[in-house]
Amino acid sequence: MGVDRESISEAYHDVRDDNTPSVWAAIEYHDDGSLACKRSGNDYAEAIALCEEANRLYLFVRIETGDELSRRAKFALITWIGERVSPLKKAKMSTDKASVKEVVQNFAKELTTSEKPEIEYDFIKREVQKAGGANYGTGR
Repeated sequence: MGVDRESISEAYHDVRDDNTPSVWAAIEYHDDGSLACKRSGNDYAEAIALCEEANRLYLFVRIETGDELSRRAKFALITWIGERVSPLKKAKMSTDKASVKEVVQNFAKELTTSEKPEIEYDFIKREVQKAGGANYGTGR
């Protein structure tokens, strides 16, 4: 059991890289309880599909923010704990999250949820924008 820091780091840097298409990385549990980045992709809907009632995972996501004057990439770390995850596994996630955050260090917003509406792209984008402060666009 442990944390595959190499796979997590590789996926983290891939999502942060402006020259790659990846917009999310899922840090998931293996059957033995260890953590690794098993999947990543460029379609945010695929990441949401991983968040099922019996799953627990961490998503590192890229969100495009800004306005007509300036586009910026911002990042969020989402801890998904499905409603059917056992209390013991839920409790272990706080310790595991500390290990994940040793690798995944830079993000504008961190969320922990079991509610699907709270992981929708538009919701995360609003949360990241709120965390980022002023928005000086002209509204066009």
